[in-house]
Amino acid sequence: MILSLDDAVAWREAQRAAKRTVVFTNGVFDLIHAGHVAYLEWARSQGDVLIVGMNGDDSVRRLKGPARPFVPFEDRAAVVAGLRSVDAVVGFPELTPETLIERLRPEIHVKSAQYRIEDLPERLVVEQYGGTIVLAPHEAGKSTTDLAARIALRADRVPPA
Repeated sequence: MILSLDDAVAWREAQRAAKRTVVFTNGVFDLIHAGHVAYLEWARSQGDVLIVGMNGDDSVRRLKGPARPFVPFEDRAAVVAGLRSVDAVVGFPELTPETLIERLRPEIHVKSAQYRIEDLPERLVVEQYGGTIVLAPHEAGKSTTDLAARIALRADRVPPA
């Protein structure tokens, strides 16, 4: 399900009341690929329910450049929300998820092991309310940037059908 921020907070409170451990992760999730699926499945395995914070289109452009996102927020959110491992999706307009995390206060915050916990801008927010940050395994070469580069390379080599 795709939720507004207020609905996501209410959903989070319902999970807390039911004694479920809420796991949160965030990202762009543009051009969904096997790396995303494995990452989200791993994140979900860290607790009872998984909510995914997804960058809005304007923040994606600020993070990744004017050619991104390839897929608009509504479509990215629908695909991620449709994955078996994902219980809810909520968008956020900022570059990083501190504001969203502060509102949701998930017990577990998952990031890829391509990052270091001490470098995460959201680390202080999570630590302040007593949450835990865990790093998910990262498979090199399985990123949207890598996929887009392979598509562009092949598009230059293959004549249009």
